[in-house]
Amino acid sequence: MTLLIAPITASTAEQLTADLERACQLGADIVELRLDYMPDLNPAALAAVGNTLPLLITPRRKEEGGASDATDAERCDRLVEFAPQAALCDTELATWETAAAVRHRIAEARAAVRGMDGQKLILSAHDFEKRPADFWRIVGRMNEIDACDVAKIVFQARHISETFEVFDLMHENAKPVIAIAMGEAGLITRILAKKFGAFATFASLEAGKESAPGQITLDAMKLLYRWDAMRPDTTVYGVIGNPVGHSMSPAIHNAAFSECDINGAYVPLLIEPTYEHFEDFLREALARPWFDLRGCSVTIPHKDNALRFTCECGGYVEPLAGRIGAVNTLTFEDGRILAHNTDYAGAMDALTDTLGCQRGDLHGNEVAVLGAGGAARGVVAGLRDSGCKVTIYNRTPERATRLAEEFGCTAAPLAERVRPGTQIVVNTTSLGMHPNVDDTPLPADRLQTDMTVFDTVYNPIETRLLREARALGCRTVDGVAMFVHQAAAQFERWTGQSAPHALMRQVVLARLTGADPSAQR
Repeated sequence: MTLLIAPITASTAEQLTADLERACQLGADIVELRLDYMPDLNPAALAAVGNTLPLLITPRRKEEGGASDATDAERCDRLVEFAPQAALCDTELATWETAAAVRHRIAEARAAVRGMDGQKLILSAHDFEKRPADFWRIVGRMNEIDACDVAKIVFQARHISETFEVFDLMHENAKPVIAIAMGEAGLITRILAKKFGAFATFASLEAGKESAPGQITLDAMKLLYRWDAMRPDTTVYGVIGNPVGHSMSPAIHNAAFSECDINGAYVPLLIEPTYEHFEDFLREALARPWFDLRGCSVTIPHKDNALRFTCECGGYVEPLAGRIGAVNTLTFEDGRILAHNTDYAGAMDALTDTLGCQRGDLHGNEVAVLGAGGAARGVVAGLRDSGCKVTIYNRTPERATRLAEEFGCTAAPLAERVRPGTQIVVNTTSLGMHPNVDDTPLPADRLQTDMTVFDTVYNPIETRLLREARALGCRTVDGVAMFVHQAAAQFERWTGQSAPHALMRQVVLARLTGADPSAQR
């Protein structure tokens, strides 16, 4: 079993009591009592707290991210002092190697702790700047030390491909291991630790109480990433992007996995914005069949990289995705890579759902598309594929003209928006997006009551454009509908099951309104 450890960095007895109670409520398996933050705490005061969770005691030195400037001997004395109340103790490999006297005191502490599944002493090494060049030598040294029951190595990840050595260590090391790549790029080493059989990982009580960079909350680990449901055979999915921390995709897909009893974990994958980093991550992941990577959502700036990678690997590219020049969905199936674009599909499904029709029923409709950027390409491609007559309005006429020529549309100056006879209006610009909620891409006096108005902006849920359109009696389609439909199309492609649309929309709305307790704030 992989332990979920809640670090406690309280500096007062009152806060310690509250934090211990909170860790128990949130479902931590064990708490790490950071003695370096409470130099005045004594064993009697700790016993009086009445804690019910097992304790890991750690007097971390400043050189490895702690708060203690005590000598090695003094910190070892603290270990021995608190050991009878603890289940585990942790000290640094560098401290162990200081002197024979220090090793003797650490051995005393190890003998006094109660142990968990036979494990008592964690020897650890931390680098808060980078992956240590002697990573494997450090691990090897820990493995050689008989008194070391658990080897722990933690470093700051510069990019996501450095996490694969961490996963290799979890997967292969003969001795129980805690291995973590810190920072956003290394977040997956925390979330997936249970899948790969790590001895433990860490999650904070709440945002702001992290003991290391990239540490997420117990709520996020349990509710958002489904920690309790994770198993060695859990399949891995994720969203590739940069930035990616704001993405709602983990919330929506993990909730859908839970609802449909899918043994999957969906994680954020922060990849540097170059093709080389994108390619490196996927080749590393796919070279490890035990990693079980089955599918990825792809967002800015990697949609063209996903298309290129699929082509270079001889994979299948959905024809319309090839025309659009962007892929937002990758599926890894029996050694093949399949690339699709569900952005356009999500837009078309959101529109046809509102109109109560099939895509083919849109044939001949007059549609105004506002904007000529990346979002517009997918929408225009989908509309033209359904036989719509499309006019593109954009602030830069040349850009609208190029897009119109590519897809057989008409381009018009933004000032003309929209022409008489237009049946559907689709906004693909960012006008009206939070925080500029008073902006609109189309004045209300250009709207007509018989129009259908679709805004791809989803924050706010109802933009000024949609609010004014609804007041006039227009049918409206919000950006949440498009987001949910594109995610549902991904879910169905990966799992072969019908997506729980209502739940997925509910999750998005909860995240947008701040009602989701697992949201990282």
